[in-house]
Amino acid sequence: MSWYEVMLTPLGAVFVGGSASGLHRVDFMTETHALRWFLDRLAGDAGERPERDPVGAEAAVEQLRAYFAGSRLRFDLALAPRGTVFQREVWRELSAIAPGETRSYGDVARAIGRPGASRAVGAANSRNPLAIVVPCHRVIGADGTLTGYASGLDRKRWLLEHERATVSTRGRRAGQRVRA
Repeated sequence: MSWYEVMLTPLGAVFVGGSASGLHRVDFMTETHALRWFLDRLAGDAGERPERDPVGAEAAVEQLRAYFAGSRLRFDLALAPRGTVFQREVWRELSAIAPGETRSYGDVARAIGRPGASRAVGAANSRNPLAIVVPCHRVIGADGTLTGYASGLDRKRWLLEHERATVSTRGRRAGQRVRA
């Protein structure tokens, strides 16, 4: 059985959906992406309509709330994103980018052993179904500019600043110098 929940965050409503196999989707809800759109995507190949289930979504929602509160920057959830082999390889590499840091599309391409695949990495990044949890917002242009984020550059900027501030605060509390 598939489940979903919609939670409110400082950046708007976020759709969280999954099944017994893990988390399938975390995404910002925009005017163009109504609840029906997310439910259709989550049903996917199985064709079963997900049900609203706060208990099924509990771990993901709890960890996302902790992220927005600044008490968690990494996630410990079973993930089950749907995508091609290449997309899943890119998404795994995105998860290796430390909170508060960024990489370029070229950096990610080189890290997966495909140095000429910057554009393909960008395409895979744009299809990431697990926003925030798989941190596609940590990928920037080669010149250091914020580029491409399906949920808008304002959200991307907010997420990066939130992580840098959280990393910096944690470092000061621990008496460490933290690189942002």
